[in-house]
Amino acid sequence: MSRTNFQELLDAGVHFGHLARKWNPKMAPYIFDQKNGIHVIDLHKTVLKIDEAAEEMKLLAKSGRKILFVATKKQAKDIVAEKAAAVGMPSVTERWAGGMLTNFPTIRKAIKKMSTIDKMHEDGTFDKLAKRERLQVTRQREKLEKNLGSIRDMSRLPAALFVVDIQKEANAVKEAVRLNIPVFAMVDTCCDPTPIDYVIPANDDAAKSIECILGILCAAIQEGLEERKLEKDKEQGEEAAEGEAKPAAKTLRSRKAAPKAEKVEEPAEAPAAEPAEAPAAEEAKAE
Repeated sequence: MSRTNFQELLDAGVHFGHLARKWNPKMAPYIFDQKNGIHVIDLHKTVLKIDEAAEEMKLLAKSGRKILFVATKKQAKDIVAEKAAAVGMPSVTERWAGGMLTNFPTIRKAIKKMSTIDKMHEDGTFDKLAKRERLQVTRQREKLEKNLGSIRDMSRLPAALFVVDIQKEANAVKEAVRLNIPVFAMVDTCCDPTPIDYVIPANDDAAKSIECILGILCAAIQEGLEERKLEKDKEQGEEAAEGEAKPAAKTLRSRKAAPKAEKVEEPAEAPAAEPAEAPAAEEAKAE
């Protein structure tokens, strides 16, 4: 069942491509027409591709894995940061640091450095530093926060990347391809879709277009997270029920065992009465 509204995409201007003279021939399957020197994207294909990407993202979220959102262009960065944060996903909106994926251990060290500076503030070590050192540490912390703050909770490589404008974020795409990390991307008519695993043919310049598509994808991610939570709650409920059932079974077994113990004791009393009756019989014969 489609989760994407065709009219909604049309109103957001998702169908506007780049200038025809700047097009990439590999995007030909996704182009519907040309009007006033501008290519028009086939929204029917866009709808199918969005639904495909949304379903895959939902499965990734349901499995508990992270999707890294990447968009450093002015009209996209704020939207991406807001939408990604709303569903608890990491994002890069300031600058793609070279080796963020291929040299991830080094990036983790920089994030740990940021945490160390935060601890210095908490335990009072920062206040003991000289004025010049405090200034240097503060500047370093601000720089790290700007570039890496949004991925500080990302303890491992992401399961996938979502990219707005693959030409601008070419380094991010290259690193993901090198590590075999799936890439979801909004791809305009001037781009080469070859390295992208999940192509979403769309206008990647208009803020409304970006917001519209991100809204649909993030809604799918939220669904996946909610389903994951329900499954966990169900598992915990079943475990708790099993834990309560075991003691009840033990009590039942102990109750069944009790009558058996009483039955064993009854025959033991009968032989004890026989010797007492024997002397009485002998006395009667003697008389």
